[in-house]
Amino acid sequence: MSRPFTPLAANNVNDKDVFILAAVRTPIGSYNGSLASLNAIELGTHVVKGALAKADIPSSMVDEFYFGNVVSAGNGQNPARQVAVHAGIPITTPATTINKVCASGMKAIALAAQSIRLGETHCAIAGGTESMSHAPHLLPKARFGVKYGHTPLLDSLVTDGLSDAFGKYSMGIAAEATVRDFGFTREQQDDHAVESYTRAQAATKAGLFAPEMIPVEVTVGKTKKVVTTDDEVKNVNPTKMRSLKPSFDPKGSVTAANSSPLSDGAAAVVLVSGKRLRGLLAEGKVKSGSVVFRVLANADAEQEPIKFTTTPAVAVPRALAKAGFGVTDVDYFEFNEAFSCVALANTRILNLDPERVNVLGGAVALGHPLGCSGARIVATLCNVLNHKNARLGCAGICNGGGGASAVVVERVLLGAPMSKL
Repeated sequence: MSRPFTPLAANNVNDKDVFILAAVRTPIGSYNGSLASLNAIELGTHVVKGALAKADIPSSMVDEFYFGNVVSAGNGQNPARQVAVHAGIPITTPATTINKVCASGMKAIALAAQSIRLGETHCAIAGGTESMSHAPHLLPKARFGVKYGHTPLLDSLVTDGLSDAFGKYSMGIAAEATVRDFGFTREQQDDHAVESYTRAQAATKAGLFAPEMIPVEVTVGKTKKVVTTDDEVKNVNPTKMRSLKPSFDPKGSVTAANSSPLSDGAAAVVLVSGKRLRGLLAEGKVKSGSVVFRVLANADAEQEPIKFTTTPAVAVPRALAKAGFGVTDVDYFEFNEAFSCVALANTRILNLDPERVNVLGGAVALGHPLGCSGARIVATLCNVLNHKNARLGCAGICNGGGGASAVVVERVLLGAPMSKL
């Protein structure tokens, strides 16, 4: 049963506490699918405008801007700066692009929160964007001239996003190693994938993603305008899913269906200091009785690159310890499902109740836009805490190279008398 959250009086808000006023995302589009007409800059711009509107603050208030983007080739200089300027953030506001592979969006949130805790910033926007549909192909030898014969054409999505830089193997090979280490069967992975799709489709049908969603207008053909309001979750046929061949190792069990699909999307979070929040309350721009989310702590961790899939199980306890909590104190978890085995392994290591992990479905069903996903699961976590009337949430995401990031958030009610938190 979810723990009730504790009201927080305005006069008990610490100056350097970090609060989320809005956490939103675009729908997630499939590869070359519903959002393919928009590049990463356009997706990011749209979601930042939506975040500002939901937070109901002027863009002039933003002191700092951090945004994740992984496959940046062809996006132009400093994608974060482009997103900020196009979204109407003041031209004088510093903007920094973060590349921590799949954890980029979450690391952007962590850096913004740290800046606020240090007193250097009072309002920041953080998040991430990725259009995997727009990832270009590369001609690495063209710079020096191709003297004779064939020359390789590299996919930047594979090279910069989906391959281990040390071992030169696909991320799916690391997933297969995890499957062997934990003895997961093909059936267990496919069962998880079916559950992820079932939860995501049920959440979509019930409108549960609506509070975190910023609809996107796209052009279809030359003139037709279509507003996309839902994730492009494909209908799943469990029988067909279970018959698919392995995608990475002919003798393995990781398939296209129990892995996250290539996707497009963006997510953004508006963060303010306690001092700024008190000011907004005094001005009536944030109402007494509003629900916000306090960012309690974050942490990073690293392991051997081949074990990146289980690194969230290292980062999550570190973040919780900083916040003064343990795993059993958390009401709901969000893990990025790069593969079904990621959710299965971290749930097992941390001894979690699967009914409290990715309750609205995960990336196996929804998709995994690399630079966006870390921020996307934070937005979904905040939404879940609201939906479940719960207090404490934790999100964790692994990233290629052996790493992971985690963040702990607390749902609080503003303006009421405060008892001890």
